[in-house]
Amino acid sequence: MHHFLKKNVFFIIVLITINSYSNSLDKIVKKNTLINQIKIKTGADNFEKYLPLLKDKKIGIVTNQTGILSNKVHLVDFLLEKNVIIKTIFAPEHGFRGIADAGEHVLDAKETKTRLPIISLYGDNKKPKPSQLEGINIMVFDLQDVGVRFYTYISSLHYVMEACAENHIPLIILDRPNPNGNITDGPILEKAFTSFVGMHPIPVLHGMTIGEYGQMINGEKWLKNTVKCKLTVIPCVNYNRKMDYSLPVKSSPNLPNDQSINLYASLCFFEGTNVSVGRGTEKQFQIYGSPFLKKGNFSFTPKPNFGAKDPLYNGKKCYGEDLSTNTKLQNLELKWLIKAYKSTIDKTKFFNSFFTKLAGTKKLQQQIKTGTSENEIRRSWKNGLNQFKKMRKQYLIY
Repeated sequence: MHHFLKKNVFFIIVLITINSYSNSLDKIVKKNTLINQIKIKTGADNFEKYLPLLKDKKIGIVTNQTGILSNKVHLVDFLLEKNVIIKTIFAPEHGFRGIADAGEHVLDAKETKTRLPIISLYGDNKKPKPSQLEGINIMVFDLQDVGVRFYTYISSLHYVMEACAENHIPLIILDRPNPNGNITDGPILEKAFTSFVGMHPIPVLHGMTIGEYGQMINGEKWLKNTVKCKLTVIPCVNYNRKMDYSLPVKSSPNLPNDQSINLYASLCFFEGTNVSVGRGTEKQFQIYGSPFLKKGNFSFTPKPNFGAKDPLYNGKKCYGEDLSTNTKLQNLELKWLIKAYKSTIDKTKFFNSFFTKLAGTKKLQQQIKTGTSENEIRRSWKNGLNQFKKMRKQYLIY
């Protein structure tokens, strides 16, 4: 009898445990389902907030192929449908359709569908001229950023804000999520190394949306002669920076997917070396290699393609690593850069002058050359990152 009771009690405890585990699992599944059901609305989709501001105004619009609504309609087409008067389209690096190579000169043109004039904000005309802004009452800015200092859309934002401030034109930023929004990492740019791939004293990964970033440019008085832009940010809805966000379209020709966007900040440093990041392949910013690295199991041969008309090492075999299935990064990763430097045939030919512009400091190159450990390099960023995070708090929306 005693044995029978013990057996029954055991079974009851097992049943309670299974039931409790099952209920917990149900709650987790329901919670995850609920999170997945919450639809992020971009600033462009939050049109109830900005359409009234555009009524009876002649507008200029800074956008490209990323300026779409959730129904895949382009913002330009949507605004025209709503009888908004668009005077001029301004396009950043890669052009209005996002098909030009990095650094390629983009000519001014007319948009094929609407016949609206397109003015390129790249090359010699990074900042809209007063003559190009004539007759514009309000500017709209809608570009998908990726949260990395050397991705030039935030540099274009700076110049657009400056031109708007100087010509007394209000600016509306239609905000979009930052796919690297939960990462703030890397060395802070030093003023001496300011360029179009790094205009402000921020880390490589800034962890802000483009709307928040615009507020910071204004608030920190980074515009020329400390002018201030009359800025309105149309926020995203149901978004916070810890959320995963997958881009509906390529942000540029050589960032084809989520993996490349996640690895971009870490692998882009190779653009300041003699190592290829896979331009001229189908795995741009997901692989790296060069003819000067040790032969291993992985190799690739760059050839001209949609994103690179004349890629580095065109037709030459490059040895390196395939990171296309790498686990998602939560920080700026230096191990591949350090490893490549250690194994390159001729260390004197590894770095080029562009590296310092990308790093925003001479220190990183020196640290790698002298064999400073990755942990020590990270420690040298700590104070700058802490100060930046403290400063940026006041500009955060999400």
